[in-house]
Amino acid sequence: MPKKVPLAIATFLAVAQFVYAEPPRSTVLRPAAVFDGQELHVGWVVVVTGDKISAAGPAADVTVPAEARSLKLPGETLLPGLIEGHSHMFLHPYNETTWNDQLTNESQALRVVRATVHAQRTLLAGFTSARDLGSEGVGYADVGLKQAIEQGITPGPRLLVVTRALVATGSYGPKLSTDLDVPQGAQEASGADEIVRATREQIGKGADLVKVYADYRWGKDETARPTFSQEELNLIVQTARSAGRPVSAHAATAEGMRRAVMAGVETIEHGDAGTPEIFQLMKQHGVALCPTVAATDAIARYKGWRKGEGTEPERIQQKRQSMQAARKAGVTFAMGGDVGVFPHGENALEMELLVRDYGFTPIEVLRQATSGNAAIFHLSDRGSIRAGLLADLVGVKGDPTHDIAVIRQVELVMKDGVFVRQP
Repeated sequence: MPKKVPLAIATFLAVAQFVYAEPPRSTVLRPAAVFDGQELHVGWVVVVTGDKISAAGPAADVTVPAEARSLKLPGETLLPGLIEGHSHMFLHPYNETTWNDQLTNESQALRVVRATVHAQRTLLAGFTSARDLGSEGVGYADVGLKQAIEQGITPGPRLLVVTRALVATGSYGPKLSTDLDVPQGAQEASGADEIVRATREQIGKGADLVKVYADYRWGKDETARPTFSQEELNLIVQTARSAGRPVSAHAATAEGMRRAVMAGVETIEHGDAGTPEIFQLMKQHGVALCPTVAATDAIARYKGWRKGEGTEPERIQQKRQSMQAARKAGVTFAMGGDVGVFPHGENALEMELLVRDYGFTPIEVLRQATSGNAAIFHLSDRGSIRAGLLADLVGVKGDPTHDIAVIRQVELVMKDGVFVRQP
């Protein structure tokens, strides 16, 4: 005779067997239209089962499970969860507190709490994934924030983090009195040994990709100049690539961009002073540009510029010229606004400005923020609406392929098949 199983254990096993045997429930979403990451489709439905999209297509062609619950979304467009290409969760707008003061006068505890709120606002705005390109003086706290989101402790987007980022010794900040050595906003390194060690250290601590500052202002009132040598940049990319990590480069000068491209980075952030020749080089090497026009716009406004009044600031004029040259060269664009410079949750500002001020069509920008960013950032499990991909979805009131402004009219957010925001 087998031994009698205690009642509590038997009950647990029976319940566990029932839970694991029960198939995940399906939900069929019935919006007015679906933007699948490439095109708009009227009359489509999307079926979500568990944390995945199980079917998508014309309503007449999709077999809906009998037990599925149905959610009508009249007047809404359903899109893949948006992907923010350039964010800083640990920064808040510079017109509230300067960058220097955030790094020197705000405690790490305060900045971490702020970041959890920033992450929540980002998610509620429909951005279910984000690259966070530097913790800006908070060390490896971005790894902890990513883990807290993954473990369901705090809501937020799926994060790709770079941790501290790499800067050439002496080239970053904060820069206060020469008598003071203050913690820097990124990790300083110079020469082969330091560069390899710092790159490996950041990867070992949890960096999903490596960010390097290929140029920056050496002094407070100076213009940007290249920082790392070509050989140093080559070594950073080689070290990162051997660990399976892509490299992103902050680069605003033509020479900084050239060195970064030749080193083998995958994205250039900003690209303000790019020339036709540099953009042709980027096109040739398959390097994408994340232009961050929203940050440029915000900083100009913080300095007193009012859109539509007077002459545009020089930096905005320069950005227009570089963007025209990049588009003419056929460079691939990533969508990312450098949010943190402006408020989190207003990520869509980058998309609006690209359409309104830089000549992109709404559907071009929507592709950038979904399937485009997914391809550039190696996120093959998201960015489009098709069977098998993650059920990260956003519903907006209206048609953003005609009016990009309605991307702010978020009615529904789903992440991992779970409603974060529901009408």
